Amino acid sequence: MQRFRIALSQINTTVGDFDGNVRKITEAIALARDRGADLVAFPELAVTGYPPEDLLFKPRFVDASVSALRRISKEARGIVAVVGFADRGDDIYNAAGILADGGVVDVCHKRFLPSYGVFDEDRYFQAGASAPVYRLGEIAFGVNICEDIWYPGGPARDQALFGDAQVILNISSSPYYAGKGEVRVSMLATRAMDFGAAVAFVNLVGGQDELVFDGGSLVVDQNGALVARGKQFEEDLVVADIDVEA
Repeated sequence: MQRFRIALSQINTTVGDFDGNVRKITEAIALARDRGADLVAFPELAVTGYPPEDLLFKPRFVDASVSALRRISKEARGIVAVVGFADRGDDIYNAAGILADGGVVDVCHKRFLPSYGVFDEDRYFQAGASAPVYRLGEIAFGVNICEDIWYPGGPARDQALFGDAQVILNISSSPYYAGKGEVRVSMLATRAMDFGAAVAFVNLVGGQDELVFDGGSLVVDQNGALVARGKQFEEDLVVADIDVEA
């Protein structure tokens, strides 16, 4: 068995509390490293808290997000960390920072921006255009963000079928409704079987205004079988070994 040990850190972040969110993230990086994880992942927009809404229109807020990610990256030694944050380039992006060796290795941007129900991401973000695949030794993994995994033709397909990713990592802040947990398991198992790749999903916990986030982070293998699942409605660090050879 060629093992890839992945840690999913479902934390309860606070919108705008950069110092508090950075502290939670760096503590979880250290804990995941101590538990022998090769990679640790955090929820969508973990650095800013979710959803940051009109705070994103304040340049200092986005600058603080980018600065906080750089602070976090210094702790990413001996482990890869994937951290959700708000990025600034030619526009503002819902992003995941790929951190390793004490720095920011790369940044990927969310491609599908929901604008229905409680979501209004088109108001704030520009859509990304790529489907990046990263390598850690002989292991290839793709990273995408929340809504991206819900589309059969989304970046996960390109990452697995054309980028040879053995593991698809999705970082999310997915709100709860009754039965949502089983809907996610079914959808993620379908993606795994369709693409022949293991799928790891990390979700936020806590509440913000009328939204409740239930955690329930999980890993399914390439056959859609549940490998590990996190607690609901409380913080948790889910550690699972993925057989990438299979």
